[in-house]
Amino acid sequence: MAQALLMPLLEQGVVAAGDVIAVVGQASTCQRLATSLPKGVHLLAAADPEARSVWTCNVQLLAIKPHQLDGVAASAPPVPEGMSPILISVLAGVPLERLEAAFPGRRCVRAVPNTPCLVGAGLTGLAWGQGLTPEDQQRVKAFFSPVSEVLELGESLLDAFLALTSSGPAYVAMVAEAMADGAVAAGLPRDLSHHLAHRTLAGTAALLKEQELHPGQLKDMVASPGGTTMAALRKLEQAGLRSALIEAVVAASEHGRNLR
Repeated sequence: MAQALLMPLLEQGVVAAGDVIAVVGQASTCQRLATSLPKGVHLLAAADPEARSVWTCNVQLLAIKPHQLDGVAASAPPVPEGMSPILISVLAGVPLERLEAAFPGRRCVRAVPNTPCLVGAGLTGLAWGQGLTPEDQQRVKAFFSPVSEVLELGESLLDAFLALTSSGPAYVAMVAEAMADGAVAAGLPRDLSHHLAHRTLAGTAALLKEQELHPGQLKDMVASPGGTTMAALRKLEQAGLRSALIEAVVAASEHGRNLR
């Protein structure tokens, strides 16, 4: 995710490669990333003594696993006098209160981007910590806007936002896989079935967005009386698809809260 966010900024010249310090866990990861990141980026393994220089940057992006938070925070030196860096966290379920306690002296932002950011079609929810000016907030939004639509949300909404947008691609992928399997069962070749399922989902999303349709309107447009679509919809209702998706979003949201 960190690479997906950073690359458009480098490619568009918003950030200069020489101004970026990227710290990763292993030296082997440095070798792999060196072939994909622009020349000039300072790429360091966490064990490298020079990696501590990342904490002197004015904007710091924290993109680690939540269970690594305490170890990383322990390695962060005190903020130099006169500095007040912005720390942007993309850690799922880690609230601003904990971030601000773990990284004193830093102005924290909690960000929830989703994986479609990898193709510039993402969504990012932001919640602001203490001490950020309007100019700071604009700077943070500019960090995510090249790859996503950016929404400013109260932190109380981020768990539900994550459950829908960050976990949502997995739900959609499962639906796409099941639709393709159904087409294979009905006689279509597998490669063609996957292609058609993906295009159907993408086209449907585009139609809903461009014509500002409620999903129920689109469903009624497709489902003629006594037709094949109504026969299929009856099966989906009998199987509880609608209820299963509702409960999936609720369960993901509750699990996010429990990560605290």
